[in-house]
Amino acid sequence: MLQLLRLHYGAIGLQIRTAPQGITKSLEAYFAGDLEALGSIRWATAGTPFQQTVWTALTRIPPSRTCTYGELAARLGRPNAQRAVGLANGANPVGIVIPCHRVIGAGGKLTGYGGGLPRKRWLLAHEGAISTQEFAADLFS
Repeated sequence: MLQLLRLHYGAIGLQIRTAPQGITKSLEAYFAGDLEALGSIRWATAGTPFQQTVWTALTRIPPSRTCTYGELAARLGRPNAQRAVGLANGANPVGIVIPCHRVIGAGGKLTGYGGGLPRKRWLLAHEGAISTQEFAADLFS
């Protein structure tokens, strides 16, 4: 997270602060099972125009659904830009709020996630995009 913050905003210091109440309530609701709650969080972050386009597209992937990098590139009218989409996805500085965890590799393979693959698996199981049996089996394979 610190690397992404530096990349987008330069040298900054972090301070412990109370999160805005609306964001806290939306995140609590999401983790309590209201999968639509993330949509109420307004976000603004630095990034290239292409990154902004990818991040906006990520917010349009419904909870409990996934898509591949190729499918996302095609939705953006750039069917050969899977790698660029992957790089933009990986540069997302607002994970969960901009749901980059919903993008998977070709053939349904779970691929990289800044928060680690175990967290990605958990988020997808929480949303019902993968079954709890898949989640458990994947943990022990």
